[in-house]
Amino acid sequence: MPVLSLDTSGAVAVALVDDSGELLARRSDDQQRHHAELLAPMVDAVLAEAGVAPSDLTAVVVGTGPAPFTGLRVGLVTARTLGLALGVPVLGVPSLDAIAVAAARHAAVGTLVLVATDARRREVYSSTYRVDAPGEVTVVDEPQVGAAALLEPAPGTLVVGRGARLYAHDLGDPRVTDDLLDPDPADLARLAITRRSAGAEQAPEPLYLRRPDAVPSAGAKRVLG
Repeated sequence: MPVLSLDTSGAVAVALVDDSGELLARRSDDQQRHHAELLAPMVDAVLAEAGVAPSDLTAVVVGTGPAPFTGLRVGLVTARTLGLALGVPVLGVPSLDAIAVAAARHAAVGTLVLVATDARRREVYSSTYRVDAPGEVTVVDEPQVGAAALLEPAPGTLVVGRGARLYAHDLGDPRVTDDLLDPDPADLARLAITRRSAGAEQAPEPLYLRRPDAVPSAGAKRVLG
């Protein structure tokens, strides 16, 4: 039974997996600030490639960030709209978790993995994980946002993510890998399926970590006197 997965925390990415996590189709585009234009056609393309009708979907999975407000909101709104229209559950998974799981397939048990993604303003969204088994991790430090230069990875830490590539020098030139930049939505789907089976499914609530740049005007000030 197919599960559709979306992520707009960095690149725009869509994947379709079956209920065992087997990949059926995938699309991605790393253009920044074009999430709204790219996402819907990408969903259509993935469904068409796999020969799956929207009514065949059994769940929609969405990456919950952390990420900048506008891009992340596109994925969340799209996932919720699809879930409501199709009458299927919408499951959230932190986007950083997917990058950590991908890194854990190539790291020794016990390795620390620092995932750092681009938060702009010379800052990163980051979280630290410990590899428990190939493709399995435990969260050591919860997601946060801050200057890359303030992060101090322990010796031997594997640092991955687009922020790690952008700010490798600020991170003290640790073990940085360039091939794990953005979340794979197929990994998000597999995590959601596993967590749901264990009774630990997560709601599609965003991890913004900081206020949006654009906020409503406070209006005219009252003059007292």
